[in-house]
Amino acid sequence: MTDTAVMEAGEHASSRPDLTQQIREAILGAEFAPHQRLIEADLSERYDASRAAVRTALLNLTNEGLVERVPNRGARVRAISVDEAVEIVEVRIGLETLCARKAAENLTDADADELQGLRDAIGTAVASGNLVEYSRLNQELDRRIRELSHHTTATQLLERLRAQSARHQFRLAFHPGRAVQSAPEHIAIIEAILSRDPDAAEAATRAHLSGIVDVLRALD
Repeated sequence: MTDTAVMEAGEHASSRPDLTQQIREAILGAEFAPHQRLIEADLSERYDASRAAVRTALLNLTNEGLVERVPNRGARVRAISVDEAVEIVEVRIGLETLCARKAAENLTDADADELQGLRDAIGTAVASGNLVEYSRLNQELDRRIRELSHHTTATQLLERLRAQSARHQFRLAFHPGRAVQSAPEHIAIIEAILSRDPDAAEAATRAHLSGIVDVLRALD
């Protein structure tokens, strides 16, 4: 293979979406159902990827807790019970309150402007009854708080935990009356961070996540 061909192959590989991310998004987007088998040959055809690449992606997702290996059956989408989802949120409380504290401590004026925009967008989405947009904005807020915390370890742990409980989070977003209840909680977190008050940010985050635990238990 010529040097040019090698460079073109490398550029093609680097431009292709990450296979692990593609399958992860399909699972989180309910394109694959809980307990559904993930057959390597089918995934290879669907994503135009080699069997080896599919095998590696499934291993990555197994390590994340989204996929499980069943003896003599191969891989399948792992179902997360309500009890496990509650445990995940309980762990998240410690990590997310830490990130909220750090975000309040690290906030810049530019970050404050962005958070104010998110606050206003959340209020608009709830007022208009746009639950899909509200759910997206919640995820965006969570992501920004993690980024503002500059806490790499907490961020990595949270991203893994949130992926595992994403299906239940989606159910919560559409639970009757939940958006009206949770929107002021999110706004309280934003206001505390905007005030650069770590204690208030921690308390608001803890109150919000404790409410999620209560709603999850009611869903069981």
